Amino acid sequence: MTAGTTLPHRTTTAEHELAALQREHGRPLFALLLRLCDGDRQRAEDLLQETLVRAWQHPEALRADAFDSVRPWLLTVARRLAIDARRARQARPPEVGDAVLENARMIADHAERAAAMLDVREAVKTLTPEHREVLVLVYFQGASVAEAAETLGIPPGTVKSRAYYALRALRRVLPGYAADLR
Repeated sequence: MTAGTTLPHRTTTAEHELAALQREHGRPLFALLLRLCDGDRQRAEDLLQETLVRAWQHPEALRADAFDSVRPWLLTVARRLAIDARRARQARPPEVGDAVLENARMIADHAERAAAMLDVREAVKTLTPEHREVLVLVYFQGASVAEAAETLGIPPGTVKSRAYYALRALRRVLPGYAADLR
């Protein structure tokens, strides 16, 4: 035998019966499973395949003389498989896709937050007293521009310009944090 030739595939009686079962009952089974899977075609196809595997594993149920058609048995098996699959999904945490993980914000742990706070405190100490007091009032104590202007006894425009220049100076001192200071 040469490398390009293959052995002829011999189809068994069980394969013929399974193919006939698929042709005759596949569409109604798939329609039922699609409804039970809330429109998830992939899951419905998997459950249809599992239903046919169960039929192949239990040929005695397919040949029983107690009923005229095997369709009720197949529909019952399919429905039970769908219920079991739904229960299994509900019993475990929901799956998370790669896109969700890529877009998720990284949450710094306590040590990273503490280190960042120390870095910011040291950087704020390098500012002029005028810039530091505006920055502390507006960004750390949450005062509005008008409130900071009233507290410091300077015009609101001066508060805005000092805050702008203070942040610009911090960006130079803290290059790794530049994205967080925008």
